[in-house]
Amino acid sequence: MYTFSSKLKTFSIALMLLGVVGIAIGFMSAPSSTEEVEQMLSESHGHHAEATSHDAHATHAVADAHGAHNTDVKHADAEHKAHLEHVLHQQQNKPWAAFYVACIFFMLLSVGVLAFYAIQYAAQAGWSPILFRVMEGITGYLLPGSIIFILVLVAAGMHMNHLFVWMDPEVVAHDHLIQGKSGYLNVPFFLGRAVVFLLLWNFFRMKMRKYSIDQDTATSFIPYKKNFKLAATFLVIFIVTESLMSWDWIMSVDPHWYSTLFAWYVFASFFVCGITTIALITIYLKSKGYLPNVNTSHLHDLAKFMFGISIFWTYLWFSQFMLIWYSDIPEEVTYFVTRIEHYKLPFFGMLVMNFVFPLLILVNTDFKRLSWIIVMAGIVILCGHYIDFFNMIMPATVGDQWFIGLPEISSIAFFLGLFIFVVFTTLTKAPLEPKGNPLIEESKHFHY
Repeated sequence: MYTFSSKLKTFSIALMLLGVVGIAIGFMSAPSSTEEVEQMLSESHGHHAEATSHDAHATHAVADAHGAHNTDVKHADAEHKAHLEHVLHQQQNKPWAAFYVACIFFMLLSVGVLAFYAIQYAAQAGWSPILFRVMEGITGYLLPGSIIFILVLVAAGMHMNHLFVWMDPEVVAHDHLIQGKSGYLNVPFFLGRAVVFLLLWNFFRMKMRKYSIDQDTATSFIPYKKNFKLAATFLVIFIVTESLMSWDWIMSVDPHWYSTLFAWYVFASFFVCGITTIALITIYLKSKGYLPNVNTSHLHDLAKFMFGISIFWTYLWFSQFMLIWYSDIPEEVTYFVTRIEHYKLPFFGMLVMNFVFPLLILVNTDFKRLSWIIVMAGIVILCGHYIDFFNMIMPATVGDQWFIGLPEISSIAFFLGLFIFVVFTTLTKAPLEPKGNPLIEESKHFHY
């Protein structure tokens, strides 16, 4: 049985506490009025703001000379006020958006592991059963992650934040395109779908975990056969719910944009993160003397999946980008224009982290057997895909008012701490090697 080390437990709790404090400071430091926004903008722009003010006075003087002073001033004031209101909403959204990105990233990471786990069962793979308890431990995060996530969605539905612009009745009243989608994008239906998705995923996770543990002491393979059927059923349901989830929880933050490849793109992102996490935790446990039957061939297979899905993600990224950029349809290309103009570093940086780096490092067969190479590549992949989620959500919620500051770092710290605490606590609940699985001996002696 695995024992959760006191150092790791303390580290996870410290991350959570620091994260909570940082998140609270992030919310409290967000501006509450347009006056605060104006002061913040003036301080950030410095001399540029003074020059703009000087130009405005000059414009007013010219307008006065032509007898149009009052009209121009009122128009300029109205535009300025609207701009300040817009920036206020963006600044107030920033801590929410930072929290949302970290929340959905870690939750979907666990969903990716659940999908990989189900694929192994449905395919009756002989190499992976030795890793099943690691996968079950990671999917243990799905329940607390789901609870926090649904609370964030409920908060959005109650207008406590502006993450989803289509939830704002004033915006919908003046937007014919969103009105046309209101049959699907409405709060009750949106939250209802979210609850159904999360309940289904957690149900399958709970049942598969139960049957996996039951198989340890069973005198027949009935629990294993039940898991086989559950895995196959889950994968069918997952294909549908994952597509709808990606449209609902990520693409709908910008309801004017759409992509037919988006669901696959999101899946590839969190799927490779899940596989990477399996590899990292397996290497950690083996370094502590656990999982003695895990060998370099198991790590090699995990690294191959990390490499292969990274290439698959790149294929989807390029297909989506190239077709939209080349066709140059305004309602589609604006998605990439916004990111290239205002998110140039994270946009191109995550491409290097998610494609170029894994390609150069993991293409070598021998490197896939070296633990330190896998750890290094894995950390870069996880960071790169967090930035990928950041790129997907932030531009629509905070516009150009972004930077990776206290709310972002604190949110990552909180959810990372919670993830470590839940996963490693789950690992203590059952033996790390499943005993009754009919393929466990093949897995133990997996070499090539």
